[in-house]
Amino acid sequence: MKRLEMRLSGSGGQGLILAGIILAEAAILDKKNAVQSQSYGPEARGGSSKSEVLISDEAIHYPKVVKPDLLLAMTQEALDKYAHDLPDEAMLVIDTTFVKDIPNKFTNVYQLPITEKAKEVLGRALFANIIAIGAIVALTKAVSKESAVKAVLARVPKGTEAKNEQAFELGMSLVNA
Repeated sequence: MKRLEMRLSGSGGQGLILAGIILAEAAILDKKNAVQSQSYGPEARGGSSKSEVLISDEAIHYPKVVKPDLLLAMTQEALDKYAHDLPDEAMLVIDTTFVKDIPNKFTNVYQLPITEKAKEVLGRALFANIIAIGAIVALTKAVSKESAVKAVLARVPKGTEAKNEQAFELGMSLVNA
């Protein structure tokens, strides 16, 4: 892997900023270079939210995503807003719980019931971001599973570690099934 550019998008409150931070920290644990940036609307919850992560074996000279290799879209609005510069061959990971209309031009699409599984298996939608991280790690192999789990466990609230580790494994299994 030379350089991987990822855009994680959805709505405020879905934990995508935290997901980006976790992926960047996992890359650093793997001795790679990483940059994470974020933007969100003025609404704390419900407005659009985006976290971008660059992971590279080499120095990162420009800290913004220029040509995304992967877009995670957790809502239809996020897909509509952030897929405009996604190359046709890039990985598109969508949460089928909220995304129903996928443009035909994309050929590398992973339709995963992320939020649905968070509610069904773990009892709460708030684990969806960690499930998404597991799926991204399984798809890209950009960071090791060990570093990703370590980064997740370092960032989640105390007392929720077991559920979050289960969420991560669930995300990996959605891809590897």
